[in-house]
Amino acid sequence: MGKTQRRVVKRLNFFFVCIIMAPMLLCGCSLFHEGHRAKSTFVEANVFFGQGDYEASLTKYQQIIEKYPTVADRVLFEMGIIYAYAGNAQKDYQKSLECFQQLINDHPQSGYRKDSEMMIFNINNIIVKDQTIATQQAQIEALRLEVQNRRGELIALQKKLEALEQELNSKENAIITLKNEVFVLKNGPADKILIEKKDRRLTLIAKGKVLKTYQIALGGNPIGPKERQGDNKTPEGTYVIDSRNRDSRYYLSLHISYPNEKDKKRAKQLGVSPGGDIMIHGIKNGFSWVGDLHTGVDWTKGCIAVTDEEIEEIDRLVPNGTIVEIRP
Repeated sequence: MGKTQRRVVKRLNFFFVCIIMAPMLLCGCSLFHEGHRAKSTFVEANVFFGQGDYEASLTKYQQIIEKYPTVADRVLFEMGIIYAYAGNAQKDYQKSLECFQQLINDHPQSGYRKDSEMMIFNINNIIVKDQTIATQQAQIEALRLEVQNRRGELIALQKKLEALEQELNSKENAIITLKNEVFVLKNGPADKILIEKKDRRLTLIAKGKVLKTYQIALGGNPIGPKERQGDNKTPEGTYVIDSRNRDSRYYLSLHISYPNEKDKKRAKQLGVSPGGDIMIHGIKNGFSWVGDLHTGVDWTKGCIAVTDEEIEEIDRLVPNGTIVEIRP
């Protein structure tokens, strides 16, 4: 494998590692229980993928699709990703395309439909560009042999070779640009979290573009900014994510830097403690089965709550230091 091709494979590997982490809980309430029962098998499949045993991962997904047909759309999507993954030595773009196309045909209302259409578009582009690169590499090699056999034309052929290499590099740069745009739009990382209390909405933003939005639950006394410890209010203001806890009583949590200086000053004027421990977190351990229904009531002590699957995704897309703006 040539140096150029290795660079392409490396970048494809980066692209698909990002995409494989994207699937989340998209099924509706009617499919929730079956999806929950399949969760352990999904975990096993993901473990095999992380270990590089792609055949075993695909076998697990096949077991899921046979035993839990209502989550077939998610299974087809993740199988399509594995078949197209650049790190898979037995990758098969055709099988990947078949998985995504079957998802679109058999599950037209699936939340994975748009992502599948995007993957089909990108894989077809990659196939075309791979073919172009392979053709140009063959041309370059042929020119090198010709230079060796025809010493008298060395200078002219060398210029032609350089022109082809420049064209190849230009096409590679175009591929990189396309992948970076897809990555930013689909996977972040986010550079800002916007929380709108009135709309019960959390939005991840990267370079001014919306990556993803989530419905949230707030503190049990949500109107107005947090003033003191125990008031069950969610803060309002600008903060940052300054740490995270993967052993949280609420599945997983990202700590917000409340109180800021304004909060401390207000609490001092009131003669009270401003409180603390404000997090973005999942559902309380043992109650993950509630899922999206948790947003029907503001149940936290001032934190911002999402589902367990959603906090996993937010954790992947939001690094420490990310700005958090909380609006009324």
